[in-house]
Amino acid sequence: MRPSQIAEAINLCIEANQPVMLHGSPGVGKSAVVRQVAAQRGIKLIDLRLSQLDPVDLRGVPSVDTKKHITSWNTPCFLPTDGEGILFLDEINSAAQATQAAAYQLVLDRKLGDYVLPPGWVIIAAGNRSTDRAIVNQMSTALKNRFIHLNYEVNNDDWCGWALRNDIAVEVLGFIRFRPTLLNEFEQRNDSKEERERVQRLKDAQAFATPRSWEFLSKVVQQKPSADIEYELYTGIVGEGAAAEFMGYLKYYRDLPNLDALLMNPGAAKVPEEPATLYALATGLATKATQDNMERVVKYALRLPPEFQVLLMKDAITRDNDLTQTKAFNDWAIKNADVMF
Repeated sequence: MRPSQIAEAINLCIEANQPVMLHGSPGVGKSAVVRQVAAQRGIKLIDLRLSQLDPVDLRGVPSVDTKKHITSWNTPCFLPTDGEGILFLDEINSAAQATQAAAYQLVLDRKLGDYVLPPGWVIIAAGNRSTDRAIVNQMSTALKNRFIHLNYEVNNDDWCGWALRNDIAVEVLGFIRFRPTLLNEFEQRNDSKEERERVQRLKDAQAFATPRSWEFLSKVVQQKPSADIEYELYTGIVGEGAAAEFMGYLKYYRDLPNLDALLMNPGAAKVPEEPATLYALATGLATKATQDNMERVVKYALRLPPEFQVLLMKDAITRDNDLTQTKAFNDWAIKNADVMF
């Protein structure tokens, strides 16, 4: 399921008060979509990395009543006692078997010793796939059977929409538009021997391209590193191949005309022909679009090839939906309704 579908499914499971487990390769955004759902619903989120907990951390430390000769468990302070929210058991299948066993009662009975999970809280878990060479321990069939299992698949449109709303560097967004297969290199695209070998090599690499690592790279790009360290810095984030392609794309991006100056004379400004430059230009102009300059943005967009017009307009209204209220956008949308919607 793509991230937007995962979010919809999680919301339905919250309403039904059913535990959910997300499966996906490292760095694709499993925890991000859970945080997004919690934020949209206005509820709390407690993120527990089970791989870092011992059973006693989850169950609580016992204390002895010497007069009554009984033992009771002291509830950990991180477990909720009231309100509503999501208890997120991340990396559940990377946890030791004993920690998974402690989590089993929490998922099964919504209890842990003397502790009871409040009615307004739902349990969501997440874990990596064993095929991705992440640290994964076998889950018991009893624990598996308590969850609704959802497979998380990376989707470029969903990621680009998220990137537009979350201050991802324009250079990175434009590059992913230009080279969409590099958003998640872990994704095996077919069953050929060459593709299997490519993915296998990635699993031995120090760095590789995932949605998470592109977010990291965006933060570094925004710091404007010097030219003499750029390539090696980016290689350390997304790997050698992706970094080399990104550096090649940056040459086109940095050769773009000043976009503010372009919008001062949109009818006469030059229209590039190179696809990489067109991606950079369309993505960059989308970030410049406002209600005040939308007429000029549309005037230039009309001179672009149709697919880049659509890219520019979709990105612009994703960033600022109020642009759909402008006359310029509506005139363009009416003429292009067959490709826009």
